[in-house]
Amino acid sequence: MLTAKDLKGNWGTLLLPINADDSIDFDRLGEELDYLAGAGLDGIYSNGTAGELHNQSEEEFFRVQTLMAGKCHTARMLFQIGASHPVPFISLERVKRTVALRPAAFQVILPDWVTAGQDEQILFLRKMAEAAEGVPLVLYNPPHAKCVLQPLDMARLSKAVPQVIGVKTGGGDSGWYDEMRPYARELSVFVPGHLLAMGVQQKVASGAYSNVACLSPAGAQDWWRMMDTDLEEALRIQRRIGEFFDRCILPFKQAGYSNPALDKFLAAVGGWGTVGTRLRWPYKWIDEKEVAPARAIAQSLLPEFFNYA
Repeated sequence: MLTAKDLKGNWGTLLLPINADDSIDFDRLGEELDYLAGAGLDGIYSNGTAGELHNQSEEEFFRVQTLMAGKCHTARMLFQIGASHPVPFISLERVKRTVALRPAAFQVILPDWVTAGQDEQILFLRKMAEAAEGVPLVLYNPPHAKCVLQPLDMARLSKAVPQVIGVKTGGGDSGWYDEMRPYARELSVFVPGHLLAMGVQQKVASGAYSNVACLSPAGAQDWWRMMDTDLEEALRIQRRIGEFFDRCILPFKQAGYSNPALDKFLAAVGGWGTVGTRLRWPYKWIDEKEVAPARAIAQSLLPEFFNYA
């Protein structure tokens, strides 16, 4: 099982291929898993925000996890199951139902419809840890969570529930990194993929559940490795990633497209799979006609991310 010290690296998210009738295309999902398992990633995770955790039946949830577990065990690839759900009881049942699949960790969010107070957060995580039967927990706390935790909150929860070995965060400014740094010695801290080099420079980030891996799984992995050997060059690449995001992703975000829509668009721009940009009803997705112009800009700014078959 993973520990706080060895939970690190560049992890790719599982994106749901959606058919025109709003069903999940499990054939394309299997092809996506095969590609991700062969891309050299440190691991794969399911049912994050980009995996549309909020918009599946429980039978679909179980089928997605079973498919991922089978593919990853065969490829000897680490994987984490996103057991998150806005309803805490359903999240708990998701852990119980999939613990036999032997993931490296479960990702969970705090109760999200009625936000949990400090004591309730601990009660929730302790019950989840009990159901996980020794599989560690990663607290998924992105910037759009209803309750965004501060570094002291994360440290408090990991101390109260030692099975919490890591957190997904939105990062922050230099003050946030200064506050987070002492806790990062005992807690694996993941920051946004497009800010990973800065997180490493700040001696806080252990890795990313990476939106950059949506664009190019293998390219994102090479960039992560570069942070060990040439951090200055990795930071220069991060600046170019930022320029691409400002030009091609931010306008869609400002137009009201969701994070799942943006991540699927990144994968379409990268051109490595057949996920497509479609989201499930009632959410809108970015039109496929927008892919080619964005890809041209990405190839110009980030040619190293397109050097893969």
